[in-house]
Amino acid sequence: MKPGLKPHRQRRRHSIQWRLLLLFLVLALAVSASFLFGMQKAVGVGWRDAARPLLADYVARLADDIGSPPQVTRAQALAQRLPLTVRIAGPVVNWQSHPEQDPNRWRRDAWMDDAHNADGERLFSRQTADGHRVDFGLSVPAWRERPRYIGWATLTVLLLLTLTAWLYLRRLLRPLSDISAGARRFGTGDFSQPIAVRRRDELGDLAAEVNGMASSIHHMLEAKRTLLLAISHELRSPVTRARLNSELLPEEGDTGVRRAALLRDLQEMAGLITDLLESERLGAGHSALQREMTNPVALVLEIARAVEGSYAGAHIAVQVEHPVDALALDPARIRLLLRNLLDNALSHSVGDAQPVDLHIGTDAEAGRLVITVCDHGPGVPADVLPHLAEPFYRTDQSRGRETGGVGLGLYLCKQVALAHGGSLEISNLQGTGSTGLQVRVFLPLR
Repeated sequence: MKPGLKPHRQRRRHSIQWRLLLLFLVLALAVSASFLFGMQKAVGVGWRDAARPLLADYVARLADDIGSPPQVTRAQALAQRLPLTVRIAGPVVNWQSHPEQDPNRWRRDAWMDDAHNADGERLFSRQTADGHRVDFGLSVPAWRERPRYIGWATLTVLLLLTLTAWLYLRRLLRPLSDISAGARRFGTGDFSQPIAVRRRDELGDLAAEVNGMASSIHHMLEAKRTLLLAISHELRSPVTRARLNSELLPEEGDTGVRRAALLRDLQEMAGLITDLLESERLGAGHSALQREMTNPVALVLEIARAVEGSYAGAHIAVQVEHPVDALALDPARIRLLLRNLLDNALSHSVGDAQPVDLHIGTDAEAGRLVITVCDHGPGVPADVLPHLAEPFYRTDQSRGRETGGVGLGLYLCKQVALAHGGSLEISNLQGTGSTGLQVRVFLPLR
């Protein structure tokens, strides 16, 4: 997107509807201009020769009606009856029917004023026997204003026809908007509402095909979720049995060392299975939650003290701003979220003198609870930030436990926030003079 170009202007610039509307306008104006130009040429060229003898005879009759010598009363009655201008010039009578108009102007505007009759005299001028010259012309207001009104009326009709065509086009292309909205819903994982199929044309067929594709994708995702749940459930029993058998091994000697290592591995495997099960349950959204009215501040303080006690020398600085007394939350899932965030922050702050910052407050304008966890570690590259909350994504691909596990922690935090109707935002600290990662959790107050 170009700098300074707003998104709605960018969409309008590339919109098919606006392009077709512009095409209709240009086409309509071009057709109108071509028609008017052609008609003008047809009248000006085709009718000129045919109308010249008629006009010459009519002008002669008008001059005879005025008389010789010219009578002003007759000329005045003629100018009032017909859309004409009359000027009489001679030794006795000098009179003009429209003195407010420039004679040169109406003579130039008179149709075929430069034409001559068969005798060679000017078509709109007559010479009387007593030496007076009578010039006829078209009345400028009568022949200027009427075409102007007709032109404005034609333009109005043209714009109304264009507006009607645009409204019909908008209705015709409405399935495109439905398909776009449906694709956005499917992209977020919401398959509950299919795209409305309004017509049985090409766009209707496209909407039906997109619905079929979305249904297939939904079934594949559900099959994957079912498979993961089944495998995780089935693995729990053998892992539990292996752990019980390991507990029976002697604790002394080499066997004890191997026993401890085996128990750690089995514990890690059990944690992985639990995280997989939890992530798939949370994939069902808010239906997986067990909500109850909870004091979020007390819950945050409880988790902070528990996590702080499990790390030697760790310190978590808790700051509370605009506390909320009670909120409908799932305490177990919020504990999981906070524990994962604090574990992640403390693991990246080992040896750092600054404590991990935990802030809880409310954004009254947006109507949401905000929980912020900041560490003072090295941070992560900017191109990595969008992928941190993806399942099994890790900046260190070695996947060693000492470098952060298997990459499900932040993904679970995101799933918990989404299941509560909130969101999760990850960014590097900026403008604070220090490095580190900042994770913000937004939960709706209602």
